[in-house]
Amino acid sequence: MVRDLCDGNLEGAEIGSTEITFTPEKIRGGIHTADTKTAGSVCLLMQVSMPCVLFAASPSELRLKGGTNAEMAPQIDYTMMVFKPIVEKFGFKFNCDVKMRGYYPKGGGEVVVRMSPVKQLDPINLTDRGSVAKIYGRAFVAGVLPLKVAKDMAAAAVRCIRKEIRDLYVNIQPLQEPRDQAFGNGSGIIIVAETSTGCLFAGSSLGKRGVNADKVGIEAAEMLLANLRHGGTVDEYLQDQAKFTVKKSEEEEDASKDTYIIECEGIGMTNPHL
Repeated sequence: MVRDLCDGNLEGAEIGSTEITFTPEKIRGGIHTADTKTAGSVCLLMQVSMPCVLFAASPSELRLKGGTNAEMAPQIDYTMMVFKPIVEKFGFKFNCDVKMRGYYPKGGGEVVVRMSPVKQLDPINLTDRGSVAKIYGRAFVAGVLPLKVAKDMAAAAVRCIRKEIRDLYVNIQPLQEPRDQAFGNGSGIIIVAETSTGCLFAGSSLGKRGVNADKVGIEAAEMLLANLRHGGTVDEYLQDQAKFTVKKSEEEEDASKDTYIIECEGIGMTNPHL
């Protein structure tokens, strides 16, 4: 997909290859389609293409097909509820229309992403974590799975969170995905904590055959709590997806203090087409 976005030349991109050569050309806007033909993550497709289309010469529409809620990748709900509001602070907007949800192993999901290019990304200040002000989320089932599974995931997650956070209402909505908006059977949960300064943290988990719904809910809750304990301003997944890097400053005058510099890849780049 990146090859097509950049009118580039790609060599060695086949199964068994040990070397790939990619030569990009001018990034172009327009309509681009990518289909994993499996439950491969549409969110990962979005992440590799987004840096390109932001620096294209014209608006882009990405039609991405595959899994919307897949293992070893961000769920589309995380992308919409955490990734999107934070990265838009860098000075751009994108629309993400979930046409169809798709799950392992069949996939079948489809997402349409629309965005316009920018001249330059804006720097942001994300150093004040604030205090947790809201906790909310969604527990879902699709296909033949009963709504009770979603209710059990939500209830187990709430019980787990309340062991550590007792003064906030935890609003996790159990829901059945409409049959015309979900392909195949699937279940999962995502829980988001929002702070007084707008920081967002999440925990999520997907249902699996033979795994109790309570365990799925608890896994998501424990992931969220772990991300809240570390004291940072982003969770471990956003840190990776937004390409934040942390390094120790070499210019600290006071040897008794440690100073760290947080950088985000892409800041300072200028779009030559605008």
